[in-house]
Amino acid sequence: MKLGAFSISLNVKDVNVSKEFYGKLGFEPFGGDADQGWLILRNGDTVIGLFAGMITANSLTFNPGWDQQAQDVDDFDDVRAIQARLKSAGLTLDAEADPDGSGPGFITLTDPDGNPILIDQHR
Repeated sequence: MKLGAFSISLNVKDVNVSKEFYGKLGFEPFGGDADQGWLILRNGDTVIGLFAGMITANSLTFNPGWDQQAQDVDDFDDVRAIQARLKSAGLTLDAEADPDGSGPGFITLTDPDGNPILIDQHR
């Protein structure tokens, strides 16, 4: 199963304070809008999303169809195919994509320790 690019999405109190902190660790802004309460930071292939008031908990995030530089990859598993595979493996999803849809979509699930997982396809 090809889950795509991986990042950690952090629930932060103040995007600018977090941006300054992670900047000292070598992370640089890559996308997002601090005025809207979110930024994507990158240090090499490591990606961190900062989200103020948009998510309730730190989350593992996967982006099918993207590489670590957020560039399209040709060979990827569509989120609906991933959804079907996870369900057939007996996993319960918290949110599902329309199985008859196409293009962008997302699913969410929670690991056994309560960690949220977002599989978010943008294309």
